[in-house]
Amino acid sequence: MTTSSYDAVIVGSGPNGLAAGIVLARAGHSVCIVEGAETIGGGMRTAEKTLPGYRHDLCSAIHPMAVLSPFFRTLDLESHGLEWVHPRASVAHPLDGGRAAMLRRSFAETGATLGPDAERWERLIAPFLNNPDALLSDLMGPLGIPSQPITMARFGMLGLRSAVGLARGRFRGEEARAAFAGCAAHSLLPLDRAVTAAVGLVFAITAHLTDWPVARTGSQALADALAAEFRAQGGVIETDRPIETLADLPAHRVCLLDTSPHQVIAIAGDSLPAGYVHRLAKYRYGPAIYKINYALNEAIPWSAPECAEASTVHVGGTLEEIARAEKEAWEGVAPEKPFVLVGQQSLVDPTRAPEGKHTGYAYCHVPHACDVDMTAQLEAQIERFAPGFGDCIEARDVTTPQGFQAYNPNYLGGAVTGGAADLGQLFTRPVARWNPYTTPNPDLFLCSASTPPGGGVHGMNGFHAAQAALKRLQKDRRLALPPPRARGACT
Repeated sequence: MTTSSYDAVIVGSGPNGLAAGIVLARAGHSVCIVEGAETIGGGMRTAEKTLPGYRHDLCSAIHPMAVLSPFFRTLDLESHGLEWVHPRASVAHPLDGGRAAMLRRSFAETGATLGPDAERWERLIAPFLNNPDALLSDLMGPLGIPSQPITMARFGMLGLRSAVGLARGRFRGEEARAAFAGCAAHSLLPLDRAVTAAVGLVFAITAHLTDWPVARTGSQALADALAAEFRAQGGVIETDRPIETLADLPAHRVCLLDTSPHQVIAIAGDSLPAGYVHRLAKYRYGPAIYKINYALNEAIPWSAPECAEASTVHVGGTLEEIARAEKEAWEGVAPEKPFVLVGQQSLVDPTRAPEGKHTGYAYCHVPHACDVDMTAQLEAQIERFAPGFGDCIEARDVTTPQGFQAYNPNYLGGAVTGGAADLGQLFTRPVARWNPYTTPNPDLFLCSASTPPGGGVHGMNGFHAAQAALKRLQKDRRLALPPPRARGACT
């Protein structure tokens, strides 16, 4: 360490911890980020996990919310080596018979793949594109007065519905219903639940704002660029330093925890009221992830070749099939036909694999802490829409829910999104408070994905938590100033 005392110490170097550190350091405060692992990044790490020369993103891989993040867009991350690579389409959704719904920036190109629903899709999404920057700022924060009240009211009226209800009510054909279901399934909630339509809308909107990109050489490049910006502002990062209690931290004025509520209790429970700790303990994490990284000898042979143009392929079939799989995962049943998300970054970023070879990954949603081997079920779903996929596989690297928790303690039971974002927790993460980033301990703040706006690589949780911490630091500074002299006082 370069100093034994800091204005702020942050536990965790994921996107939110790094974002909070940059905000605080930019404001002129001394800041130290402490990371328990040997490598920074949280979910933004990349490593060779199958065979030499094959670079795999260990968790986050496709980054629409990073390029659209209101905070990240204020940073010149490209000056720190970050390069975004955009595919020709954001999402492909294969269906039986060699068809695929494609989400591209153009409504015309998207509509051409949506059967009878081209105009209905545009009427649903287009009103939200008039001022998307303001919309995303309103959506990616805690409850408050929106800058676009009419647009947000429209979004709320639609978003509070279930994805199943919205898709069936708005669309007539299988293609658009399935495409919307695939976007909504990122919620990891049963699609007949309220607010799942909101998640579907957000992902559909982003597909018309940007072609969902990957970071050249891997998601680690995004973590490294954020860290470089933090260090350029004077910040300090310590790695390979697990924290068990607040006493393990350097001396500090405020502490921000980029950790799950479970870890908050373990690290700081003694400094918090018992009632608050009890409420943290009741936080629900929701379904988990089962993921496979692949070393491939050729590109995935989709029956609908245009699927290779998308950074993300939603594999699950129809609205009804996806809804069934997501409901099973929520109810504790390992789906026989899971909803699978597939990516193949090497198609747009050749640095990911040896020449002529490819990387790929696929993951599905499973019950919390599920210990079922899902490899056969997952790969059967891909084979359904890409016959011969199994012949392309040279090596696999499997991460189970238990493996995700071992990789990052934030991912309790394999829940990588920071906890269930259903109606009961959407606006009260992790507990109901006027300012969700504060705690009853005035020097302790929360900045993980378990706070608004939830999971994703966008840094907005950390940004908002840092604003709360700045107020505390500024209050401390005012209290430390000597009282003003009365007018006319002798000197």
